[in-house]
Amino acid sequence: MTLLRFEHVSKSFPGVRALDDVSLDARAGSVHALLGENGAGKSTLLKVLSGVYQPDTGGLLIDDRITTFARPSDAINSGVAVIYQELNLVPELSVAENIYLGHLPARAGVVDRRSLHARATELLRTLDESIDPGTRVAKLPLAQRQMVEIAKALSRDARVLAFDEPTSSLSARETDRLFRVIAGLKSRGCAVLYVSHRLEEVFRVCDCATVLRDGKLVQTFQSLGGVGHDAIIRSMVGRDIGDVYAYSPRSPGAELLKIHRLEGLGLSEPASLTVRAGEIVGVFGLVGAGRSELLRLAFGAERATGGSVHVDGSAIALRSPMDAIRAGLLLCTEDRKKDGIVPILSVQENINLIARRHGAVGGVIIRDSWERRNACEQIRALGVRTPSPAQAIRNLSGGNQQKAILARLLSEQVRVLMLDEPTRGIDVGAKSEIYAIIRALAERGVGILLVSSELPEVLGVSDRILVMRLGAIVGEFDRSNATQEALLRLALPPSS
Repeated sequence: MTLLRFEHVSKSFPGVRALDDVSLDARAGSVHALLGENGAGKSTLLKVLSGVYQPDTGGLLIDDRITTFARPSDAINSGVAVIYQELNLVPELSVAENIYLGHLPARAGVVDRRSLHARATELLRTLDESIDPGTRVAKLPLAQRQMVEIAKALSRDARVLAFDEPTSSLSARETDRLFRVIAGLKSRGCAVLYVSHRLEEVFRVCDCATVLRDGKLVQTFQSLGGVGHDAIIRSMVGRDIGDVYAYSPRSPGAELLKIHRLEGLGLSEPASLTVRAGEIVGVFGLVGAGRSELLRLAFGAERATGGSVHVDGSAIALRSPMDAIRAGLLLCTEDRKKDGIVPILSVQENINLIARRHGAVGGVIIRDSWERRNACEQIRALGVRTPSPAQAIRNLSGGNQQKAILARLLSEQVRVLMLDEPTRGIDVGAKSEIYAIIRALAERGVGILLVSSELPEVLGVSDRILVMRLGAIVGEFDRSNATQEALLRLALPPSS
């Protein structure tokens, strides 16, 4: 039975047709994948579903009834819940208060705390979750916050649930648990939409899939049985991309980066490593291994309590990230939206954020001509797809936002580039382009230190691989002897 139908939905923004006559069905008791490159229209479709956007033409049908959501509350009241990567919770409120926010049980106009906690406990139990409903959400790890978000949706009797990249920051165990919950939602007769760039997840959890490209519906696979990864990728990108990593061996040069017995927040032992010119060194570890913390300490974003960082044989006095930047040590952060882009600024302004001092008169007065020239050169060199440099960066796809961030870093004289999860949340086509940029930098003699939680990625791009576990570097592999099994065995805590 069809619960939800998108019927001839179109939506445009200045310079962009985000959705172009899209029609698809979601059935009760089924998990339906939405696939496509960044900018394909998936997020826009979910925002139409949630009432954030209203379509220019077309509309939604729920239970075969034409439905218009003028605002998100309309969608919620109609039994629709969209669970985004950035969870919509109030950190300072309790778990129970978040679950029933907007419809708290009350007696004589006063919140009935006993009833609130009892209802929340029962609802969490149906998800096999034993969180204390009185706990502040701010104290919960991401996986448990996600369960609170799902419980919140079920408290509103949601029958249509959409998940947007739900496993991007979860461990393997947490992902397994989420999939069990999704299977439970399916058995209840809910219609589930699932957006992910991880095709292995799609084949594991989804019954069918729809592929979008450039705002248009390209193909719907009514069953994934017998459908191969290559067929999905070909449908997503419109071409065969071959080996996405396209690794080619290089001969590394002199030592560029030396981290010697670095200590600080997130590290349980002093960390030491080296990166040579033209070398790509991967750092693999599970969530909480200390990978991001190591890069932030080396970049001066967090104050180290011991050890040293050397570039080209000279120690850097890391009082702030600017000291690292001046030495040619750049960091591309893990969280693109939180620490990468400035969403209210244009693509040009984002690219020039740190390098504009090079083109400023007297280091102070901004030169518009230099800013335009540098932005256009970087946009062209990195293939950033944007209607113009003046476009607000928030309107670009995730992959193009990531390339704009790289354009900002490459506007500097880069000696060593540190990349923290550089392809998180971007599609396979954009990943291929990011890997090509990384390879080109290595071939120019730039040293690359790349952190990734995706085993195929770290194995596919790296010349040498370090493994971190519980805040410490616990092993090193050459490309020739690195396997998924060996890396994962070392990355797992001894008790696992």
